[in-house]
Amino acid sequence: MPRIAGVDIPDNKPIRYALRYIYGIGPKFADDILAEAAIDPTKRARDLSGEEASRINSIIDSSYLVEGTLRRQVSQNIQRLRDIRCYRGERHRRGLPVRGQRTRTNARTRKGRKKTVAGKKSVKA
Repeated sequence: MPRIAGVDIPDNKPIRYALRYIYGIGPKFADDILAEAAIDPTKRARDLSGEEASRINSIIDSSYLVEGTLRRQVSQNIQRLRDIRCYRGERHRRGLPVRGQRTRTNARTRKGRKKTVAGKKSVKA
């Protein structure tokens, strides 16, 4: 498995898809990196020469935030929102949807499993 930006990428996939295994690199950035490095996107990761891999590495190191640095920046941004106690920070703090989604129904991913609340017992007359 080739190592690019400190990450083992799968060697049996085309390089344009293999680069997406790096946190912070999606379809657009992968294509941009390969265009800048002048590498055929359909070439398999295992067929990259050492020189091509080092070109990709240098482009990623100089132009993109990836892996640990990006994760740290995202968590610092969330922590800043929590510290200033803004609305978005409060939503993060409570584990609720942050971007304005409805919560009366359909927020199970953020809220977790249902907590059943006992209903009022009706008196039959």
